[in-house]
Amino acid sequence: MELLTGEYTVTLDEKGRISLPASLRRILDDSQLTITQCDYENCLWLFPTNVYMELLTQYSKNTNLLSKKDRDFRRRIFNSHSIEIDKAGRIPVTQGYREFAGLSKDCVVLGQGEYIEIWDKDRYQKCLSDSKDDFFTASEELGSKLKNNTGSGE
Repeated sequence: MELLTGEYTVTLDEKGRISLPASLRRILDDSQLTITQCDYENCLWLFPTNVYMELLTQYSKNTNLLSKKDRDFRRRIFNSHSIEIDKAGRIPVTQGYREFAGLSKDCVVLGQGEYIEIWDKDRYQKCLSDSKDDFFTASEELGSKLKNNTGSGE
């Protein structure tokens, strides 16, 4: 599957639906989709269902049902819903998910490679601002890893 990329401003309609940009719909094609909440940043994650199922399989293999910490993790990650893109290119977002992510009229749809994030526009801008230092640190760390992996001494 081609990577899902780009940042798009979209509008949440009065029925709680978001139109996915045509470039993302083209990549998703007729994929079944799974939506879930991201408790780390209070946004929503939208996955092609096959990608999400692969993740859940990995999580299942690497968590212990007898561990409270692992059960708490699984409750959040496995809490998801299957959804479909309608003929107009929209996806439904349940009231509970809208409240969780603080979605108002203006939203951001953000391609993240194998999945999509859905944000309230103001929350997204605040997240970008708040994480600027982390971005620079991560960029330097990734640059070092890439340099070491290529053997480049530059």
